[in-house]
Amino acid sequence: MADSDKKNIPNNTQSSQEDTLSSKTANAKLSKNAKEEISDEDQKLIDELSMLVERLVETDASLYEPALIQIRSMIKSSNSTMTSVPKPLKFLKKHHPTLQTLYSSWLDSNSKTLLADTLSLLGMVYDTEDQSNCLKYRIDAGISEDAIFNWGHEYIRHLAMQVGDQFNTNAYKAEDLYTITSILVKFFFQHNAESDAIDLLQSINSVELLVDYADKNSFERTCRYLIACSPLIAPPMNTIFLKVARTIYLKFGSSAQAMEVSLKIGTPELIEQVFNSTDDRLVKLQLAFILSQQQIYMPELAKGDLLILECMENSRLSERFIQVANQLNLMEPKLPEDIYKTNLEYTRLSAQNIDSAKHNLASTFVNAFVNAGFGVDKLMTTGEDGNAWVYKNRESGMLSASASLGMINLWDVEKGLTYIDKYLYASEPYIKAGALFGIGMLTVGVTDDSDTAKALLGESLEDPSQPIELKQAAIMSLGLAYSGTQREDIIELLTPYISDTEVSMDLACAAALSAGFVCIGSCNGDIASSILQAIMERPESDLDKQYSRFMIFGLGLLYFGRVEESDATIETLKVLDSHPIGEQASVLVQVCSYAGTGDVLQIQKLLEIAGAHPASEPDDQDLKDSDENMQTSQPKECLDQMFAVIGIAMIAIAEPLGLEMALRSFSHLMHYGEMSVKRAIPLAIGILYTSNPAVSVMETLSKYSHDSDTEVAINAILAMGYIGAGTNNARLAQMLRQLASYYYKQPDCLFMVRIAQGLVHMAKGTMTLSPLHFDRTIVSPLSLASLLVPIIASTAPKQGLLLGSSHYFLYYLSRAMAPRHMITMVLSSSNSEESVSNESVGDKLVPVSVSVRVGQSVDSVGQAGKPKTISGFQTHTTPVLLSNGERSELATDEYISLASTLERYVILRKNPDYTA
Repeated sequence: MADSDKKNIPNNTQSSQEDTLSSKTANAKLSKNAKEEISDEDQKLIDELSMLVERLVETDASLYEPALIQIRSMIKSSNSTMTSVPKPLKFLKKHHPTLQTLYSSWLDSNSKTLLADTLSLLGMVYDTEDQSNCLKYRIDAGISEDAIFNWGHEYIRHLAMQVGDQFNTNAYKAEDLYTITSILVKFFFQHNAESDAIDLLQSINSVELLVDYADKNSFERTCRYLIACSPLIAPPMNTIFLKVARTIYLKFGSSAQAMEVSLKIGTPELIEQVFNSTDDRLVKLQLAFILSQQQIYMPELAKGDLLILECMENSRLSERFIQVANQLNLMEPKLPEDIYKTNLEYTRLSAQNIDSAKHNLASTFVNAFVNAGFGVDKLMTTGEDGNAWVYKNRESGMLSASASLGMINLWDVEKGLTYIDKYLYASEPYIKAGALFGIGMLTVGVTDDSDTAKALLGESLEDPSQPIELKQAAIMSLGLAYSGTQREDIIELLTPYISDTEVSMDLACAAALSAGFVCIGSCNGDIASSILQAIMERPESDLDKQYSRFMIFGLGLLYFGRVEESDATIETLKVLDSHPIGEQASVLVQVCSYAGTGDVLQIQKLLEIAGAHPASEPDDQDLKDSDENMQTSQPKECLDQMFAVIGIAMIAIAEPLGLEMALRSFSHLMHYGEMSVKRAIPLAIGILYTSNPAVSVMETLSKYSHDSDTEVAINAILAMGYIGAGTNNARLAQMLRQLASYYYKQPDCLFMVRIAQGLVHMAKGTMTLSPLHFDRTIVSPLSLASLLVPIIASTAPKQGLLLGSSHYFLYYLSRAMAPRHMITMVLSSSNSEESVSNESVGDKLVPVSVSVRVGQSVDSVGQAGKPKTISGFQTHTTPVLLSNGERSELATDEYISLASTLERYVILRKNPDYTA
């Protein structure tokens, strides 16, 4: 053993000596290898370049110009690959300082200009981060198209980078930089590099110049890149990007795309300008459909054209929806049992015939969701069982039962009122209140010329002897029926209930919420001051009530999407430090104002709020408090954190990368956050992925639905309903059946499972709750706000709102419901010339079946040429149903689409160049 050790010692020593020897001779070996690697051809090139540089050093000025011309010729004729630096440029490195010294010593001449031009090129290779020799010598050599274009694309890109870097340093004349920029932008547009041109103009704050450079071949790529960049740029530059894109679209006659951008900006004046920019009646009809999809009603734009007004009012929405349902053979009504499929639930529950009030209430909602918009069901509208089913519920359950007729007859005002009418004269106040609430649901998304909702609902508000249930239902119904209209007469009905401190807190909060819906995004100062005054004047006992969250949510809706205008209100709320509601309201107003913007800085601020750990300091007296007091006080202290978590989802919803990052952040918060934060995370995920049942998200929510905390589990189950809403997703339906078996002994959890099942099979798979329209690029404020009402209600503790007597807040989802079909239509006029000028009442839009390709949308922003926008497509005949993330395009040249995004209702025009 010892001998072996002795033998090893010299070996290690020898190895160490070899390593030392190797390190000493490393440089020599490398130098030798470097010399050996230089071929004869390369050596010849080095010698020639050295000789030419020596000529420049000599005193004979006549040699300068030929030598420089020869050097430039050698650089241009280099046949190096595109991935490596040309050899002449590489070998000139050691001469670079000499050439710079020579330049500073020469007098102005043509030779000096040539040397400056050459040094500008060398600067592309040798400049460090803090140097801008490429730009410096370019200006010295003279600014001209031929001189700049002479050195190729890579040189131009490097020059553009230095122009952007040096613009704000004042090291160069602004006039020179603008001149170079105009030449570079022209080059980029000539060579299909619009994104480089936009980046350059953005760096010198001159994006508006794009309007002059875009042409008919490049304007679409230019505008797509501008729109894609806007969420990633801080205000107000993001709005400037959108306005430039809008201007370019209008310049080239793309009115539909210009309207979509105007909707993204959200300014009524811009919408009006786009509508009036064209005289083509067919285009105006398409623009009216686009406005109706965002639930924007501007009747003055129709200028008396009844067909345009009809499209804008959505008055035939129900008729067209039923037509599609008939073609898809979906008119057969379904019972809740058809959705539950209790025969597949492996539990004793399936063998029992439960007829409890909670079970019947769940069936009421499931029946309403599944048969929504079809106008027929088996519980309320067919036979004589409607009354019997209503009386199978108790109190507020009766309200939800009679109100369900509004959802079943969604968008069909005339037919729905015939069903609801008999319940308006019921002796039971809850049934009558439900009928009033149902009236509001009938008219969501459509404009009723006869103003039926106001006529019927106003009576209940003006009569002081009416029970509180009727008044509250009428107030909420008005908010649904007139959402986004900003009508003064509706506000006059609601405002007294907000400002009068003698009115019950529940009524005041319902009125504030409805006022927020009616004036969403309007920054109405009168309503805002009324709500703020109510918060200040109400006693703490009122502000402690669970309904108070809807009062501050109504305040937030007033500033929905209005970032700059909300600052004053947020600061005012922060001053209200006498009660936690001030901080809660400031967070809620902040997240509403940034909804859909994707603002990363705001998300970071909200993460900071959500990640905080409030110090809980219970003393001996606190420990003796009852469980009831503990339950009511704990959520109030952390409600601002719950709103912050939900706000992250609201801000990130429309930005794909931000959405993924938000989901990642939620995973961390679920591990390390407070309990109130954990309870809000499933709700936020439901908002992020509404009607988008991604497999990974389903698995995450399924895990949360088995959480030891019951409220986390219930919120996760509701979120599962949100992500699968209207999709008929089989995997999600199976998960919910398993949850029904798992929670068969827990009525609250089972109730929420049933609600989720109803949402997944909503309208038998023909509707969506997604607030993202036009290929997921634009957020609908009303749809997102409607989704948030049940979410806000779910922030209350167990047995609070949705699981208590306020389950009817689920009906606010009717405002977010939208058909996911795509129908192609043509004007019934005989030819396109007549369709432009004919404004008679007799003409109408009729559906036409055409071939379309439907596939997964592909992001083609920034790609050269005309890349495919869909992948894995299948060819169908319209009408078709579009799932989340799918995009459609015409598969025939017979027609030309007047819509840029083929969703909902698309008007076609015969292609004059088409030959069969």
